[in-house]
Amino acid sequence: MERFRLDVIPNWHTSHVLARGVHRRDADGGSVREDYSARYWPGDGVGDHLEFALKYDGTNLGTLAAIFDKVAPSDVLAYVRAKPTGIYARRTWFLFEFLTGRRLPLDDLPPRGSYVDLLDPAAYYTTTPSRRVRRQRINDNLLGDRQLCPTVRRTDALREHEAADLPERCRAVVSAYPQALLKRALRHLYEKETKSSFAIEHVELDSTRTERFVALLQDAELEDHCRRDALIDLQNRIVDARFRDSGYRRSQNYVGQSVGIDREIVHFVGAKPASLESLMEGLIAAHGRLEAGTVHPVVHAAAIAYAFVFLHPFEDGNGRIHRFLIHNILARRGFTPRRMIFPVSAAMLNRPDDYDASLEAFSRQLMPLVDYTLDDDGRLTVRNETTPWYRFMDLTAQAEALFRFLAFTIDAELAPELTFLARYDDGKAAIQEVVDMPDRRIDLFIRLCLQNHGRLSARKRAREFDMLSDAEVAAMERAVQAAFPSEA
Repeated sequence: MERFRLDVIPNWHTSHVLARGVHRRDADGGSVREDYSARYWPGDGVGDHLEFALKYDGTNLGTLAAIFDKVAPSDVLAYVRAKPTGIYARRTWFLFEFLTGRRLPLDDLPPRGSYVDLLDPAAYYTTTPSRRVRRQRINDNLLGDRQLCPTVRRTDALREHEAADLPERCRAVVSAYPQALLKRALRHLYEKETKSSFAIEHVELDSTRTERFVALLQDAELEDHCRRDALIDLQNRIVDARFRDSGYRRSQNYVGQSVGIDREIVHFVGAKPASLESLMEGLIAAHGRLEAGTVHPVVHAAAIAYAFVFLHPFEDGNGRIHRFLIHNILARRGFTPRRMIFPVSAAMLNRPDDYDASLEAFSRQLMPLVDYTLDDDGRLTVRNETTPWYRFMDLTAQAEALFRFLAFTIDAELAPELTFLARYDDGKAAIQEVVDMPDRRIDLFIRLCLQNHGRLSARKRAREFDMLSDAEVAAMERAVQAAFPSEA
């Protein structure tokens, strides 16, 4: 990075060889600095440093693409020729051709011999089965292709999330309740997810738009929506009819905040319109590869849904589609029980700082690299090349965040919702034994009591329940208090 004066998104891991240093590792949040003694010095050549980076710093596709754009191909060629069957030389050779689209003047390796994984499956989430590349005898186990290829590192946090087995936790919660109650809860959860997803963007909903989005969520497991025509149709169905797109946007968009009549703070800039067709083709191809493989469903959903929202391919509706894709992928991958939904948007709405942090983990690093102008009419123009940063995103932080949101959803949204409904049914049945009232009246009685610490206020009783005796009201209040002891 220093040698070629590159402005790049910082790698999560940096290595330093110190003349008098000893091995030391310091972690700060999601970044790590590691110091090595002088005996680790790799040499002075470009190939020497690329090998050291691949060995100790991981595989940062965005940075490698920037380096290969600057480095003389002859330097890479000399390194590979010196170690034609070496693991790191073969990886470097493949990555140079993969990232640049240029072919080095080298013969293919002999057909007989071992193949090596491009990414270490112990360090990265990789696709299985991988694509065998005969030329370098490489197992290409990347999550995408050169048009768009996200990476997700296999961190300790993600290993712990996988071990927690969220689907089993959900099944354990759900199995404790009868089917009739689950059916009622499910309708409410669909509405909750719909309202929460729109509320995140401060979009007002009417009953028609609510029903349309609920219908989409109910059918999420039936159709793959990560296709060009399906995404455009989805956008058309969830936005105001006046802002429907017939394709990917043709103008530059951004997420900003007005702080005065003529002052705007730009928080995030989407991909340039000219690159969207290629990037979205890559996104859809990556989704297809992930769906056909064995990558964990949550990692799959995070990689595709967050990559989508960072591309921001439409003028409106990107956030809602991003959150819908999470449901679509998790449902189709069998992560959620059949016909069940995790209201993950409610978790994001309840934990806005965490959700913002998951978005800013990328945008905060991207924005210093974007050279833009903003005119008086709010039109933004990007003046430099930014496409590689969208093409090769590290979405590890986003995968960790999505796991946290799903765990919170099960524990703080799904379980309490089912518990509430079960107690509600108990209270309702007990009230019916006191007075056989219409369901609407019983629902109103319970609601009014819960608003007043388990008791019906004198004013509400006079207005709504003056037909009941004191003994009946007292018995019904006891039924509510027994069903909801924490509210009394």
